[in-house]
Amino acid sequence: MSNSILVAVDINRPVQEALVLKAAAKLAAVDGASLDVITVLPDYGSSFVGSFFEPDFHDKAVNAAQDALKALVSETLGAATDAEVRHLVTSGKAYEKILDAAEKAGSDLIVIGAHDPDLHDFLLGPNAARVVRHAKASVYVVRS
Repeated sequence: MSNSILVAVDINRPVQEALVLKAAAKLAAVDGASLDVITVLPDYGSSFVGSFFEPDFHDKAVNAAQDALKALVSETLGAATDAEVRHLVTSGKAYEKILDAAEKAGSDLIVIGAHDPDLHDFLLGPNAARVVRHAKASVYVVRS
């Protein structure tokens, strides 16, 4: 039984992530759990690459990601469900931010999608595998 479910989505993959959102919404409905949806942007601010961006680039990126996340949730789950969902946008390493958000929210289930792995995923480990390995909560992986 879950009281709080955190679902992690990549807003750059809306078709695949719709499957992940639908699975999380079903699990939340069964348990009457609250649903939080998170997307994580890469953090360019502290790197050499970040010095080439305008000072307000991060804020603009977060605002655009927030709009895209709300649109994805609304289009996938409907406006009524979207109104009850907490939307989280953060930047950094995806698996670290997902784990941090789950812990802060007291989530007892994390739902995350796993795509077909690329060669670099085998060498570095995909975010889904890292979340599964390090999460304190249960993790439900949706193959998308």
